[in-house]
Amino acid sequence: MTSSSPKKDRVVANLSDGGSGFAKYQDFFVGKRGARAFLRYELTVMMTGGLRGALGYLLRKKLYPGLMGQTGKSVNFGRNITLRCPPCIVLGDNVTIDDNCTLDARGADDAQGFAIGARTLIARDVIMVVKQSYLRIGADCSIGSQTTLSAVSGISIGNHAIIAGQCYLGGGRYRTTLGAGPMVEQGLETKGPVTLGNDVWVGAGARVLDGVTVGDGAIIGAGAVVSKDVPPLAIVVGIPARQIGTRDVN
Repeated sequence: MTSSSPKKDRVVANLSDGGSGFAKYQDFFVGKRGARAFLRYELTVMMTGGLRGALGYLLRKKLYPGLMGQTGKSVNFGRNITLRCPPCIVLGDNVTIDDNCTLDARGADDAQGFAIGARTLIARDVIMVVKQSYLRIGADCSIGSQTTLSAVSGISIGNHAIIAGQCYLGGGRYRTTLGAGPMVEQGLETKGPVTLGNDVWVGAGARVLDGVTVGDGAIIGAGAVVSKDVPPLAIVVGIPARQIGTRDVN
């Protein structure tokens, strides 16, 4: 695996560019400019985002889909969800987003660069960030509490995947060449996207680094650090992760 060419961190670049604070706020949070989009975003989040109980649940269920690029039927939204550029977010039928999650699509490559498939559960305190490229989660998945998905060159997760709590997927690194300016201005580079196949189980606290492909049916043990591709049906554990077996086939 070879590193991709350096890319400017879009979030840093956008915040550093000229323009009014109001315009930056719209680009950073609302995802589009214009008074109507701004007011809709502000009123929806302010009035319902932290509202407790059945009333808050019902109002978010009714109003939050209007902020998204596309939303399926019966999507559930918890309290205190942070939304950044929701017009780039696509949610399938019966998706559930629990309390205190972050859905950040600011760096998405296109209008549907952040997608969650039908019947997928996003547990509380999950952070999902598209710094650049895309983040796509399949149907019938479970993303555990306090997990972070950080897409620099893309993250793709297949159907029926289980990701336990406090995992980390994706990321990249800043260039560190001396004499080329501050590291934050040198650009990001990665080894490529993270790809998880169908029916993959990632144990609690595991790290799956950029450029890794995990084959269908594989199991990653708790606390493992995966820096190389994992074959289908393989069981890997440790730091760095190594294969210790294969799932039984009936």
